[in-house]
Amino acid sequence: MNKDGPIIIIEDDVDDQEILKEVFKKLNYTKNELIFFADGQEALEFLNQPKIIPFLILSDINMPKLTGFELRNKLKTDAELAIKCIPYLFFSTALNQKSVIDAYSMSVQGFFVKENSFSGLEKTITVIMEYWKRCAAPNNFENPAQ
Repeated sequence: MNKDGPIIIIEDDVDDQEILKEVFKKLNYTKNELIFFADGQEALEFLNQPKIIPFLILSDINMPKLTGFELRNKLKTDAELAIKCIPYLFFSTALNQKSVIDAYSMSVQGFFVKENSFSGLEKTITVIMEYWKRCAAPNNFENPAQ
């Protein structure tokens, strides 16, 4: 996990993208660049670049081309991508028991509901950011074997 790396947001709704930009700016989480993708396939192509190590991924579930579940599966099963230790969080309005069970069975690190209010969204983003900024990951060490 690269705590100074970009935050990948996979969201096909342009209005939601704009609101998220405002929330991150208002909360002063500007050290991490926000990179938006409208579908999972575009995100996968970006993430496959060897030097790209994001801080975390916030992914919607229902997207064109490659869904959030399909993208998560590819990141988890591809050795080159898995070694990057990128926290993968679902951030969706698609809240139902099956989606949550499916998400956690794929070893996602969180499932968050997109809040309807700006203040609710601020609270959720704050919780996510503060938690992951404090978390340790295997690739935070120079020599993982020690």
